[in-house]
Amino acid sequence: MARKRRSNRDKFNWYRVDLHLHTPGSKDYLEPGISYLEILKKAEYCGLDIIAFTDHNTVAGLRALRKEVEDLMLLEQLNRIQPEEKQRLDEYRRLSEKILLLPGFELTATLGFHVLGIFPPETTPRELDHILLNLRVPADRLDEGSTEVGATVDVLTAYRIINEAGGLVIAAHANSTHGVAMQGFDFGGQTKIAYTQDSHLHALEVTDLEVKRRRTTASFFNGSKPEYPRRMHCIQGSDAHRLHRDPNDKNRLGVGDRVTELSLPEPTFAALKGLFLDNDFSRTRPFRPKQAPFDHVAEARQVGANIVQSFHESLAPRGGHLYNILCDVCAFANTNGGTIFVGLSDNAQGPVAGIAKPEEAIEIIRNEVEKKITPPLDIGIDVYETQGKKVLQIAVPVGYDPPYVIEENKIYIRDESDSNLAVRDEIVALVKRSLQLKPEAATPPSDFTPVERVIEPVTQNGTSPEPKTGVEIISVEERKGKNYYSLRDLRNGNIVHNVTRQSARKLWQYALTEHETNSVDVNRVEWQGDIGLWKKYKRGGQIRFDLLQRDADNFMRIYYGVTEDGIHGPWQKLIDSGEVQV
Repeated sequence: MARKRRSNRDKFNWYRVDLHLHTPGSKDYLEPGISYLEILKKAEYCGLDIIAFTDHNTVAGLRALRKEVEDLMLLEQLNRIQPEEKQRLDEYRRLSEKILLLPGFELTATLGFHVLGIFPPETTPRELDHILLNLRVPADRLDEGSTEVGATVDVLTAYRIINEAGGLVIAAHANSTHGVAMQGFDFGGQTKIAYTQDSHLHALEVTDLEVKRRRTTASFFNGSKPEYPRRMHCIQGSDAHRLHRDPNDKNRLGVGDRVTELSLPEPTFAALKGLFLDNDFSRTRPFRPKQAPFDHVAEARQVGANIVQSFHESLAPRGGHLYNILCDVCAFANTNGGTIFVGLSDNAQGPVAGIAKPEEAIEIIRNEVEKKITPPLDIGIDVYETQGKKVLQIAVPVGYDPPYVIEENKIYIRDESDSNLAVRDEIVALVKRSLQLKPEAATPPSDFTPVERVIEPVTQNGTSPEPKTGVEIISVEERKGKNYYSLRDLRNGNIVHNVTRQSARKLWQYALTEHETNSVDVNRVEWQGDIGLWKKYKRGGQIRFDLLQRDADNFMRIYYGVTEDGIHGPWQKLIDSGEVQV
């Protein structure tokens, strides 16, 4: 029987954290004369529970603070401490009881990318110096606190070394200058994927966590993008190089000016790291002083159903509602993991139905999962309130022993916003994934990440890379008057054989129907170089595109049902000129 995870957060509290603070130990600190005690007092004033000192390529600031406290304690022990010094020592002791100070650093990796390494409070400066030396920070520059220290290790090596040393690995200001997400950076796609999806990386620090627009860094890394299947925890930090925000430059923040709230059982390093290893992404939110509490359920509803989240108004057995929830649990476990909300639809404008007896509902869902889904699957179920109604949130991890089945023989996978029965080749892919994992492990390792099925965008004779969503017909074979197709899913590169119009799911069926009944007229295609737009239309409330690509030999490939998520590079300019066909 599967181990039962916590079903509520009665023992959890929200804690305010700022994990990116510089001190006078950084060469580019902007307020000379600021003391370490003043930094701690400002953190207290801002209501912070956990902070981290992360100076550039050094722990000089942390070392200076600890030496000051040790010197004061020695004076006290020798009965030579002055009243003013005693008052200062008492303040350090008082603040140490209120605020957890974590030691760390901000490494400048090769090519200038910044990586935060944050460690348990008992870690000594000498131990951190040793880690920095392993990261190839020159010994004669360990105390400089400079952003430039010469050739250090590459980003992926930095992730590994910090993680193996027991640290928390966070990509600093990932979407901004020196950030590994490389916004506006013409860099190799596979490099960007690796830098943001590596298993040793625990979280992304972003600067747009509270930005009110459709495309934010957190929404991009929510697991719905085919080439970025690992959903990432995203936090924000002040990156403070001064005590107070600069009145003449609002972008130069002070201590506690950009804070994250985390739901933890206790304010400890172990709890903090445990959160970032967890599959529950609702335990992280931006801190919003003097505003209504952040409603992550409403935020998720705005995004709607996709490959990593779904919504169900009811769990009643009659009408198949409960079974549909089980299908989603099975599909998420077999795909990228995900979150299921029960008690509301994905219509953000509609009312919330709610769950009348949430504790009973939790038991029903748990019993059904344990009884009907094999192998055992460890899910988390929590109760939340949104619009005055209680709803359930089911956190489904990526399964480490696929394929997961319902009632011994039904295997579901997640395809965009739908859960569908897997076909043969998809089942084979799940089995192969399972064989790559350690079969002897009784539980998944704490740093487990799914086997990623990422392919490099195809190029032919220098032509444009293909889209990242949709489907391509690879071949067709006629057997006894019936066509059997081989299709390639552009989202993950999987090729599925022996597909017929009768057995095909929605998008595949559309592609086969178009292929058989609506042949492409190349003279009516809107071409831009080697790529072309055949149709731009609405299907199921979502805009889709049928696109073409030809190589130097005039061989033409057709991509059916491409969504906006799959559009990139030269395709973007092409589709902007198309007319919608219904």
